[in-house]
Amino acid sequence: MKREQLLEVGDFLKKLPKPYVMLFDLHGMDERLRTHRDGLPAADFSVFYHLISIDRNRDIMLKVALSENDLHLPTFTKLFPNANWYERETWEMFGITFDGHPNLRRIMMPPTWEGHPLRKDYPARATEFDPFELTKAKQDLEMEALTFKPEEWGMKRGTDNEDFMFLNLGPNHPSAHGAFRIILQLDGEEIVDCVPDIGYHHRGAEKMGERQSWHSYIPYTDRIEYLGGCVNEMPYVLAVEKLAGITVPDRVNVIRVMLSELFRINSHLLYISTFIQDVGAMTPVFFAFTDRQKIYDLVEAITGFRMHPAWFRIGGVAHDLPRGWDRLLREFLEWMPKRLDSYEKAALRNTILKGRSVGVAAYTAKEALEWGTTGAGLRATGINFDVRKWRPYSGYENFDFEVPTGGGVSDCYTRVMLKVEELRQSLRILQQCLDNMPEGPFKADHPLTTPPPKERTLQHIETLITHFLQVSWGPVMPANESFQMIEATKGSTVTT
Repeated sequence: MKREQLLEVGDFLKKLPKPYVMLFDLHGMDERLRTHRDGLPAADFSVFYHLISIDRNRDIMLKVALSENDLHLPTFTKLFPNANWYERETWEMFGITFDGHPNLRRIMMPPTWEGHPLRKDYPARATEFDPFELTKAKQDLEMEALTFKPEEWGMKRGTDNEDFMFLNLGPNHPSAHGAFRIILQLDGEEIVDCVPDIGYHHRGAEKMGERQSWHSYIPYTDRIEYLGGCVNEMPYVLAVEKLAGITVPDRVNVIRVMLSELFRINSHLLYISTFIQDVGAMTPVFFAFTDRQKIYDLVEAITGFRMHPAWFRIGGVAHDLPRGWDRLLREFLEWMPKRLDSYEKAALRNTILKGRSVGVAAYTAKEALEWGTTGAGLRATGINFDVRKWRPYSGYENFDFEVPTGGGVSDCYTRVMLKVEELRQSLRILQQCLDNMPEGPFKADHPLTTPPPKERTLQHIETLITHFLQVSWGPVMPANESFQMIEATKGSTVTT
């Protein structure tokens, strides 16, 4: 579409009877090297806007083509507040300017970073740059860039009648549970403003993908969210299988669901236990790590790895389930429900915990949609949107489970209790995997299944050659575009 129509079309879609109320994603693409356009307009760069209608359970993608000598678009922040960060990232990675943006500055990279990393002509390896030299002038520039200036972050410095203190929380602080910085503006002991600073875990996964084959990129997906494990592999392999036209056996679908739900439980357990710890109770976190260890033992028995298995494959999984997997899963399913009951009774129903979390960090359903919130954070407001239920994938439509929701306002307590209920539903799904695991192969019989079934390579020279090429060079997929959304551990995730 033409960029002159962008805001008008966005406003129209947001005001429909069943509106497109969420801006799920906004990102750019360098298309200067694209050879298969198939009717698409000529473009050096394109920007896509992914909108979702909850009422319709439909998506719409707006795409705007741009030429390299005119990389300008009107800001989308007037329609969707969460476009703020998306546009900052797109400007940072591609150099596309969003006119009217309130604070167009770097968000993932250091402030002194030079260039736009996701452009195809930007080097993908450090060895492709000139040798790094830290001169005295450059050192002074870096130190000056670290100086905190409230105005650059959208904060007010103060007036003659008021004086504020600015406090850095993080990026290395135990309460952040990761590398995350938040700048607090204090008036005495009262926090009057705060600004988050993200990007400390930014790995450049998309840039890494430029140098990987379809097969060798799988390990990078695990680290998109380091507690999710196989859950993060799911949208990638499903999207690639769509490109290849691969339909996997029923056994593969159930195995993938089983591993995904194990990792979902593992992630939720850490959330719940550290939540209780942050409120002031220490004991439950140690109990939770005992439970998580049981999951890791099961995952390791099946995949050979623990946190980052990289075990899903294009067309299947790495190998079949080992002997005894059902016994380990059955023991876990007998163990975990009683543990959940004890967490709830001993800690989550505690009046002190409730007093410190009920009504804290609360937001409404409208606010959640405006800011692009998904997962338990959205469902806690009462909106029933779970991709596993509403857009089933990998056979989730064959499982019997409920989608827990909140009562209209999402606060800290509602969110943690919702996670507990989601844990119970995941256990319910795992029980069905145990009771109804199909027989059959663990890989699809398709020429683009990567790698092909090993036993055939010992009998057919052509299969051996294909195996070698697909593992070393990588499979060659049909040129096309693909899209897959899933319900990950912390919300909806998409591979495009």
